[in-house]
Amino acid sequence: MTALTERLPAYTGFAAVLSGAGLPIYIYAPKYYADTYGVSLTALGAVLFGLRLFDVVQDPVLGWISERLRTGKKLIITATALLLALSMLGLFAVTPPIAPIWWFGLTITGLFSAFSFLTINFYAQGVSKAGAGPKGHIRLAAWRESGALLGVCIAAVTPTLLIDVVATPFATFAYGFAVVTLIAAWFMWPEWKGRTTAEPSQIGEIFADPVARRLLILALVNATPLAVSSTLFLFYVESRLGAPGWEGALLVLFFLAAALSSPLWSALAGRYGEKRVLLTAMVLAVASFGYTITLSTGDVIPFAIVCVLSGATIGADLTLLPAMFAKRLAAISPAGGQGFGLWNLVNKFTLAFAAVVLLPVLEKSGFVPGVQASPTSALTMLTVLYALVPSLLKLVAIGLLVATKLED
Repeated sequence: MTALTERLPAYTGFAAVLSGAGLPIYIYAPKYYADTYGVSLTALGAVLFGLRLFDVVQDPVLGWISERLRTGKKLIITATALLLALSMLGLFAVTPPIAPIWWFGLTITGLFSAFSFLTINFYAQGVSKAGAGPKGHIRLAAWRESGALLGVCIAAVTPTLLIDVVATPFATFAYGFAVVTLIAAWFMWPEWKGRTTAEPSQIGEIFADPVARRLLILALVNATPLAVSSTLFLFYVESRLGAPGWEGALLVLFFLAAALSSPLWSALAGRYGEKRVLLTAMVLAVASFGYTITLSTGDVIPFAIVCVLSGATIGADLTLLPAMFAKRLAAISPAGGQGFGLWNLVNKFTLAFAAVVLLPVLEKSGFVPGVQASPTSALTMLTVLYALVPSLLKLVAIGLLVATKLED
């Protein structure tokens, strides 16, 4: 069967929408509310962390619901996609009718709750779509994660490109996102199928499996470096490199390198094995991103090279790890919903951890957003948090992967 008859492009498009509602919002939303409405970084970090505590309960429950959806699944998921679109509009296109910090909390809760439910169902459907064979999971992951990475690229660069074109770039982005979300939901409509033969899984049986448990821990540690660098990216480019206006171009270099490298990592994994290829990519990530520690004001071109090299290694993380986890779930928990509820929670928690820890530390160091607005000690702290901390965390992730025994 060809990719078109299997409707794999529909997975690419839906993945692009979900990725556009994920990481880019963590990159842009805190700075947008700090710059536009004067909300403190500490308050924003506290709200994001509180939302993640809510997710500790919410995501497993959403996974439980996902596995039990039957005849109304298509309508429920499409309604959730509508909630995703409306929440994005509320976050960026509506002037807060209440205190900005509360409006931020309300709209971003709706956004990420919808994001969670859609992501859980999307990846669980992928387990059924790919079947039991390992090649099916890698093939689907290549289409899905390539779409996700392209979606991140578009969402990451669009607001900065619109700054010189329209008076309200973030509102325009939100309206465009809403339209694309509804189109992607329409194309995915035939793919949503209610539970048939697979029995609902239990969280206990997933945690009881040593491979699945180790992969969840690995995902937690391995996703944290990206969460840290994503949270601080805009501040680093503007204040440390002294290069305002370059944020969009550098982001698209990073994510485009990740997207273009994704099929290559999938092909290499099919030939040499996921674990060996992922380890290689992680070592390259430390070698490339670690160089950021030496950069200073004006080093835009060297940083652009770092973005390309480190972005290419992230393509392996975002393609191979979900495929490895999906393959394991297919063996121990075919329904998939509860498993990807946990997977989703783990990945989102890293972003919240980064926000609640890093933003207050940065603020207390004397950092003030803006070019040359912060003391030297604050800029040094920004460099340490942005470059050194992710590199050390990546080394821990490498150690965990080396110690993890995976079935071929």
